[in-house]
Amino acid sequence: MIKVAIIGYGNIGRAVEEAAKTAPDMVLAGIYHHNDNIDTINADVAVLCTPTRETPAYAERLIKQGIATVDSFDIHTRINEVRHLLDPQDKANKTVSIIAAGWDPGSDSMVRALLAALAPQGITYTNFGPGRSMGHTVAAKAIQGVRNALSMTIPLGTGIHRRMVYIELEDGADFKTVEAAILADDYFAHDETHVIAVQSVDELNNVAHGVNLVRSGVSGTTHNQRFEFNMTINNPALTGQVLVACARAAYKMKAREQYGVFTMIELAPIDLLYGEKEQLIKALV
Repeated sequence: MIKVAIIGYGNIGRAVEEAAKTAPDMVLAGIYHHNDNIDTINADVAVLCTPTRETPAYAERLIKQGIATVDSFDIHTRINEVRHLLDPQDKANKTVSIIAAGWDPGSDSMVRALLAALAPQGITYTNFGPGRSMGHTVAAKAIQGVRNALSMTIPLGTGIHRRMVYIELEDGADFKTVEAAILADDYFAHDETHVIAVQSVDELNNVAHGVNLVRSGVSGTTHNQRFEFNMTINNPALTGQVLVACARAAYKMKAREQYGVFTMIELAPIDLLYGEKEQLIKALV
């Protein structure tokens, strides 16, 4: 049985707990809250469900113990930075980290890679939503003066998105100051973003989300190849399931002494699955 520890117990942590409990090859080794001591954990894999910007620091502490880590780090522009930070530490401590393992980046990244292989020349548009972005919501909540927040992603087509950020202000907070801080944050600075003050975020809250991936391109010398991938999801539930599948993959890779940092496009899909290799091949190929 794979001993899985959960670090952080918000929406994602609870979803990971549910997914791990349904996995026939896993047992929970502990659930650790944000400020708990994680320097003496007895686990094979730790799933990091902390705010994205804090995951590298948590990963470093666990890697030193030889524990494999999995996270859903979702700042696309910083993924290579985290790879280069953790990779030498994983190799020195003979363990594995799988980073950016949500559904985007993560499983959507695998779909984009497959579509690029099917049509090497072309363009892919990733259209998110409409739905709640957990990473953007956490980023908005972290802004000084914000009591609670909800960030909704609205697809405008061809990979362009609008961010609708609903906030409850702390007593005495100035809306214009808070708005400026949100608009300057890297999560929001690259998209059309609207900040709206509301009395109650909870009245608006919805964890539904989705994605539409479209690639048009060329296979060989043949043009007009078009592929489309769609899903409508519960955001935390899918993220939790992806993290649990990657925990399994990390465990297998560590057993093979395949040490280092990996993103999901570097994984063998069969490593994500429970079951015997031969049976999986017969069932899925």
